[in-house]
Amino acid sequence: MSAGKLYWIQDAYTVSDRFPYSNPQTSGSAEGMNYIRNSVKAVVDMYDGTVSFYAMDSKDPVLAMYERAFPGVFKDLTDLPADLKAHLRYPEDLFGIQSTQYETFHMTDPQVFYNREDLWVPPQEKYDGAVNPMDPYYMLMKLPGSGQLEYLIMTPFTPQKRDNMIAWLAARCDFPDYGKMLFYELPKDKLIFGPNQISAMIDQSTTISQQLTLWDQKGSGVIRGKLIVIPIENSFLYVVPLYLKAEGTNFPQLKRVIVATGDKVVMEPTLDEALGSLFGTAAPQSGILGGQQKGMQAPLSKATRDQAEAQLAAAQKALNALKQLLANPAQ
Repeated sequence: MSAGKLYWIQDAYTVSDRFPYSNPQTSGSAEGMNYIRNSVKAVVDMYDGTVSFYAMDSKDPVLAMYERAFPGVFKDLTDLPADLKAHLRYPEDLFGIQSTQYETFHMTDPQVFYNREDLWVPPQEKYDGAVNPMDPYYMLMKLPGSGQLEYLIMTPFTPQKRDNMIAWLAARCDFPDYGKMLFYELPKDKLIFGPNQISAMIDQSTTISQQLTLWDQKGSGVIRGKLIVIPIENSFLYVVPLYLKAEGTNFPQLKRVIVATGDKVVMEPTLDEALGSLFGTAAPQSGILGGQQKGMQAPLSKATRDQAEAQLAAAQKALNALKQLLANPAQ
């Protein structure tokens, strides 16, 4: 929204399959392409359909050709109103392609690269009854060494044929750092749980599995939502929403929130209660899979807990605002 008006913002790409010395994409909508840039943002006025094109990448030679062919069509990014500019997101499609290529090209040693000794893959996660590769996701988080929340898109990596997390990649969405990529490689001598291992911990919790089995019977169904991995200081927080859907309807409702660290997992009716149970600030109501195990992540520090609570409280506030908007739609 800008100046009381609504707009659509659409990503536009320049692509080619003939860029020299470049590895082609082998799957997805960009299959066969070996050059892609998100060079333009198209802003569409929802009221009258007016379309404005803003150049995002002034160094793109393909866009330079289009600018010469269609003078005056592409506006400079500085002309985009600040309130609209704040809503620009690094595109998920482009980030997915880049992360796929990085699974191989993070190897800089020629011998290791040639022998494919350190291949990475997207983590596997359980979602809606099926196990699939995890897609990149947007989130608000504080980067290491930063004191403020940033909006970014990220994805974790696991080694090929293994489930532990080995690294994560992110792209920043806030200006002036829009488009900058961040990469964090985790120590190989320490076990950091990946999403599939956290899903296994959830399934192995007798209290949680009993509750899910009870709900997932005739008349209703349980939907396990997307697992979110949140890097916080030297640890990771894992969050999974649970939805309940009545038979014959298509209106799932959020009923429980599962929160986990490297040593325990809890399920509570709300995010606040789950964090309280996880960090020991409230009595657990739905059971804990506990017991620190050798080689696993250390428990979160107080500073880490405070940061997690602040970040997830912001998410809960946004969810409450959305519920209020749905309950009282504008006439």
